[in-house]
Order: sequence, then structure tokens, then C-alpha cells
Amino acid sequence: MLSDPKKRAEYDRHGFAGVAGFSSEDLFSGIDFDDIFGGFDFGLAGSGLFNRFFGHPRRRPGPPRGANLEVELTVPLARIASGGEEEIRFERPQVCPTCRGARAAPGSAPRKCEACGGTGRETRQESRQEKQGRVLIQHVIVCPACGGRGELIDHRCPGCAGEGTVVSTERLTVNVPAGAEEGMARRVPGKGLASAEAGAAPGDLYVVVRSAPDPRFERDGPDLWREESITVSDAALGADLNVPTMAGTATARVPPGTQPETVLRLRGKGLPEFGGRAHGDLYLRLRVDVPQRLSVEQKAAFERLRELDRKGNRPPSS
Repeated sequence: MLSDPKKRAEYDRHGFAGVAGFSSEDLFSGIDFDDIFGGFDFGLAGSGLFNRFFGHPRRRPGPPRGANLEVELTVPLARIASGGEEEIRFERPQVCPTCRGARAAPGSAPRKCEACGGTGRETRQESRQEKQGRVLIQHVIVCPACGGRGELIDHRCPGCAGEGTVVSTERLTVNVPAGAEEGMARRVPGKGLASAEAGAAPGDLYVVVRSAPDPRFERDGPDLWREESITVSDAALGADLNVPTMAGTATARVPPGTQPETVLRLRGKGLPEFGGRAHGDLYLRLRVDVPQRLSVEQKAAFERLRELDRKGNRPPSS
């Protein structure tokens, strides 16, 4: 961060002593810490450590919002194909209606923790001998008496057992758009966790859409895959297959001489593409079933086929 060559040289030569005479504006001028750290909260603003190091106070427009909540919504492929509303049930802690988050029983109030003076932290000092002299080190820890809350509850609220929140089960209707991508998150404002501070807004709820396993298809984005079994004769002579699709059934043409693991493509028979008008494709991976047990007629037919092959009636492979 010492981009000035002169300041950098002083620091390299003498360490912190070399820049002791510079102010925070000298050292960190032109640096926008909001751009560097973005929206990350390192837990330093409350202790003043961030301010002491960088000289740039963290400004917050109000009390911190509650944390966001994430739930998964698993829907069948039919819902992905058509879109529509789905109901979800989820649990989330809310502010206790009995004490309104105060954690104390009605008629009582929390009292300030005497061990930490209501700060929620304890500061311990340690003197250590270093090369440059004796150094005084401060250790800031969470107050063990109040657990960092800065207050103690003598009479806990019976509604929440002194937690300040209660867990409730909620139902919510969420719109699943047609072609919703796997793992897509739908944001529901204000349905997240309650804030630890009274009067602060709750967080948001993120509903992550997942597609349920389907015995007919395997999803790959807007495309669908399916495995189809055909007989040896159908592979050799060709055939028409009636296969399921999201809209009903479709006919797939198996060309003569089809080999195992051949993939057929049915255009536009997959899922709708999210945000567009196009559809994905349906891919059929063909598996040739060789019979393990033959009837008398089948065995005779295969014997005749083998005889023809040995006589050289089999056309050369291309």
C-alpha cells in the first residue's frame, strides 16, 4: 500500500519506525477500502480495530439487517417444463412476541454486564520484549460472563427461554419460471432471519430450485437424455420407436445398421430454455439387447444368419 517510492524506502529501511511521522492520510491516501473489501464484514468495525489501522470509519446507514435464509425447493420436470406456482414450507426464527426480542420476562429488563461494562468484550494486556524494545500487546476477547451480549438476564422470557426468538413454520407460494435452471435462486425480500437488533429489517429468503429425479429422463440444462433398448433385428433392419416426451410421445426413426451406443436427437423435444422461446433437445442413447435365451424359431433364424455370414453373403463393412 506504500506506493510512494520515498515512503516505501523509509519503511523498508526502518519498518514502522520509518513511517511513524506520517498520518493515515499520508499512508493510505487515494485508497478506497470500500472498493477493496466490498460488502465483506470482517467483524472489525465494532471493535475500532479497522478504524485504528486505516483511519476510515465504517459507516452503516442503520442497524444491521438479519441474515439471509436459504431453502431448497425440489419440483418435478413437468413443473420446469410448464412453469407455475409451488408451495414451500420452511422454518425460521422470528422475534419472540412475548418479549419482543428483549429476552427478559415481561415486567423485567436485562441489566448491564458488570464484568465487561456492557461492551461484550474484555481487554487483556501482555508485555513482551522484542528487538526494538518492550511492546505492549492487547488481546480483545469475548466476555465469558455475558457471551458477548453486554447484558445479563435475571428472569428469562418464558416464551423464548431467553433467546429473543422463536422458531415458526411458514408456508409460502413461489413462482417457478418455465425452464428454471438447476440451482436457480428466487429471492423473497424480508422472509429471512430476524436481526439481533430491535427495529432492524430481517434478511431475505432465497429459494433454490432443484429438479426432482425422473425415471424417464436425465436432465442436462434444457436438454433431456433417455436410454432406449432395441433388438438386434431392429438395429439391423431399422425401426420406429415411440418414446415419451414432456408433451406426450414422439416417434424416433432408427436407421438400418444402427450400432450400440448410437445417439439419436429429437430437436425441440427437451425443456424450454429459461428466458427464451427455444426448447432443448431430447437425446436417445440406443442399447442393443442381445437375447440370452432363444426360442426354437429364433435359434433357427440365427443359425441361418450365421450360415449366410460364413458363406460370404455378408456385405463388407463401410
